Amino acid sequence: MSLRTDAAELSDELIALRRELHQIPEIGLHLPRTQEKVLAALDGLPMEVTSGKSLTSVVGVLRGGAPGPVVLLRGDMDALPVTERSGVDFTSRHEGSMHACGHDLHTAGLVGAARLLSAHRQELAGDVVFMFQPGEEGHDGAGHMIEEGVLEAAGRPVERAYGLHVMAGEYPRGLFVARPGTLMAASDGLLVRVIGAGGHGSSPHRALDPVPAACEMVNALQTMVTRGFSIFDPVVVTVGMFHAGTRRNVIPDEAVFEATVRSFSPQAREKIQIESVRLCERIGAAYGLEVQARCQPEYPLTVNNAQEFDFVAATTKEVFGEERFQQLADPIAGSEDFSRVLDRVPGAYVFLGATRSADPQTAPGNHSPLATFDDSVLSDGAALLAELALRRLTP
Repeated sequence: MSLRTDAAELSDELIALRRELHQIPEIGLHLPRTQEKVLAALDGLPMEVTSGKSLTSVVGVLRGGAPGPVVLLRGDMDALPVTERSGVDFTSRHEGSMHACGHDLHTAGLVGAARLLSAHRQELAGDVVFMFQPGEEGHDGAGHMIEEGVLEAAGRPVERAYGLHVMAGEYPRGLFVARPGTLMAASDGLLVRVIGAGGHGSSPHRALDPVPAACEMVNALQTMVTRGFSIFDPVVVTVGMFHAGTRRNVIPDEAVFEATVRSFSPQAREKIQIESVRLCERIGAAYGLEVQARCQPEYPLTVNNAQEFDFVAATTKEVFGEERFQQLADPIAGSEDFSRVLDRVPGAYVFLGATRSADPQTAPGNHSPLATFDDSVLSDGAALLAELALRRLTP
């Protein structure tokens, strides 16, 4: 029997686990109930299981029947601070938190891969590390797990790494998509505080108003993007938070805004980190205002190793059919902390369409309170992860 056939037999069990996880979403680095579910799901499998020290991660090491390299498979487990409005009958039980990015499917899918590979343990020439990770959504859980030694969990370094991410929209259900090279953008945060001197709204000449200067900075950042960067190596700057003042007739002492900054090459990333701060400081100086600005590094580029991309593409086509794999023409502007693993280990990351809609382009996407995921794709996701590890560890 094939791994895909074996996975299909696990489908109901994986769907049940996913729906349990969906009802108990947890945010950040500490996911005690989720960790408990994962540990229970792994109980009885022939693997070494450990929990994180500074975060509620779970790492499983499956020893193969013969010596060989180490392959890592990863699934993130955390939810988002979103109040669910999807309407599913297994909706979140917790107001203000939701599995709006499909990490509940990732967790259940990785459990499925662990069960599949455990059944084929003696066929493996090498070991598999299962990385159940909290804190992907802005908390750098991958970085924390790397610090705690996940890449050496088997007692020697991981040599290949693979991950998978489901999509509520954009792609047809069951379609695997990826690309070689840069797959996802690097992300950074631009944090700006413009300091003035407050006063009465009727007499701005007696104050130092920070609001017009901060507004000019927001607009100038967009102009800098279009005039300072090549359209063939773009950056994206989006101001998502802007705050100033308490009443309409009071000039505030300060204005604060924050932006997300996305880039697709190391060169563009370094340039925007420097130039965005410099631009804000110079505009502030022109207004006679103090500016505290910094670019806070977040996640690096997610880069698929070219050879590993070819391996993933060939494996997917052989197991599921040519029509089930598509190569992306362009990178995605989202970011991902699995990039930290791929920075250190050759590997690949792939997306899997999990839309419930007949039209993926109009379906609510990941991070939406209306997002829904078709968990019938779970068995295929688990089968692909297991197949990649098995083939890499086949003598």
